[in-house]
Amino acid sequence: MKKFLALIAVVALAAGSAYAGCGKKVTDEGKLTSYDADTKSLVVDLGDGKTAKVTATPSTEAKGKDGKVIELADLVGKKVKVVSEHKKADSVTEA
Repeated sequence: MKKFLALIAVVALAAGSAYAGCGKKVTDEGKLTSYDADTKSLVVDLGDGKTAKVTATPSTEAKGKDGKVIELADLVGKKVKVVSEHKKADSVTEA
């Protein structure tokens, strides 16, 4: 019985750490060239022919220069800073 309880405890601890996020945030700065509202995809032109493709989530915050919340579509064509984790945008802020 002791071995069974110890096994259950080990499995529970291993499962909890398996779901932990890595916490690595990536910041991309450039011009927001497109936003597709249907697929929630953003394309940021980083310059030198490089682009970053990121997906917006329900928790993604879009803010203007003044810090007020705005729609992502309003940032198309503007210089932005996108903070993401695993290609999922946490925030999009006008630079």
